[in-house]
Amino acid sequence: MVKGQGRLPGARPTAIVDIGSNSVRLVAYEALSRAPTPLFNEKAICGLGKGVATSGQLAQEGIDKALEALRRYRKLCEFMEIEEVRPVATAASRDARNGPQFLAAAGEAIGCPIELISGNREAELSGLGVISTCHGADGVVGDLGGGSLELIDVKAGGVGAGVSLKLGTLALMDASGRSPKNALRIAKQAMASCAPLDHLRGRTLYIVGGSWRSLAKLHMAQRNYPLEVMHGYVIPAREAADFASLVERVDTDALVAVGAISQVRRPTLAYAAVVLEEIIRRGKPGRVVVSIGGLREGLLYEQLDPEKRARDPLLESAREHNLLRSRSPRHGEELIHWSDAFMASSHIDETAEEKRLRHAACLFGDIGWRTSPDYRAELSLNLLANSPFVGLDHPGRAYVGMAVAYRHLGVDEDVNPQMRSLATPRLMDRARILGVAQRVAYNVSASAPGVLPRTRLLCSKGRVTLTLPRDLAALAGERLNVRMKQLGRLIGRAHEIVIE
Repeated sequence: MVKGQGRLPGARPTAIVDIGSNSVRLVAYEALSRAPTPLFNEKAICGLGKGVATSGQLAQEGIDKALEALRRYRKLCEFMEIEEVRPVATAASRDARNGPQFLAAAGEAIGCPIELISGNREAELSGLGVISTCHGADGVVGDLGGGSLELIDVKAGGVGAGVSLKLGTLALMDASGRSPKNALRIAKQAMASCAPLDHLRGRTLYIVGGSWRSLAKLHMAQRNYPLEVMHGYVIPAREAADFASLVERVDTDALVAVGAISQVRRPTLAYAAVVLEEIIRRGKPGRVVVSIGGLREGLLYEQLDPEKRARDPLLESAREHNLLRSRSPRHGEELIHWSDAFMASSHIDETAEEKRLRHAACLFGDIGWRTSPDYRAELSLNLLANSPFVGLDHPGRAYVGMAVAYRHLGVDEDVNPQMRSLATPRLMDRARILGVAQRVAYNVSASAPGVLPRTRLLCSKGRVTLTLPRDLAALAGERLNVRMKQLGRLIGRAHEIVIE
């Protein structure tokens, strides 16, 4: 396979095949890293878990679909020259009497043995997946599949003891006789003594799994939400419970914006809602957060050494984009240090979270440079708003996107009011300041490496001063002065350019 220029140098792709109770999915990643980028992602809805709760057997139709998908995935992995393929199977395969026979056939289809994951192990991996993708994760992870629900506490980069309950959407649909009312009774009984929920009050519930993502996507669509990225979407717990109750009661096809949900997912929505409502009632979290990180991401994360695990996934991803898309990767790193000195001298209050977002925005600053100058702001904002970055919530995504947009357009333009609405006025103020500071940096250096370290942008005695060495005095023209004036106005200081 000839690697394109858009790929990281030396990257060796890896793949995980997840044989779940509802779907069988292949995700190929560019490389095993702290911020793995999906290279290829495909799922087949096979419904392996349909009827297992009542018959104890995997249905032949589901087996046939799964084996067909696995044979296809094997060929795709060959095309992508993926040497490391890790297939795993979960609830349906471990619960069914004919699970061993299916796994043997599945191993032949994919070309390597299938790893059967226990319920507790699945909970652990889901917890690690959330830790790897949600910055500072602290709460309880709930991973809802077709055959089971896994719950596990996460805090300070570690996981507690997990539990696995037979409350997957397909299992619950079968056990309840397709009655959401009966399903709620079953869920209440199953969660009555569920240890992870004893410590959820006021904390965050991280939800993982296709049915819950569909539920959140429907909630988004009904709000006319300005983003479509699911990761990091937040719903206040009370609102999530009310919405779940609505989905349980109303015919799915009658819900507003149900067109956003695929037909194959709609039958499971009410049962996903039942489980979510009961978790909220029982555990009383403060908020619900959608995570794209789950079992697959946990499998990747646990393979990293401790030093790589400790890295910030947002900054790792930003550095990769800086390497692949900027005019000069070194300039992005220099911009971080240059802006560090400016912010420290300005005494503008900045939290640790705001600082990491600023660093990411510096690295992403040149992401749209290859397009026409008239469209750089719009393209950069769209890329940053909709790319599958992790370690980033939606207000942070708005900050990074808007800071880069302001870097191209300036702050006098009315840039995307919907995106601005996702972040606080304080965060938008910081985005404007960074955007204009980057405009100054670009006017000084043209994004070339080695220039910014020879200059200083510092605040003192009510002034913001740009200091240039004498051999760069020719840069101090009218255009640079205008940008310095704009920055001074934003931070309430006079401006000057000094030649050493």
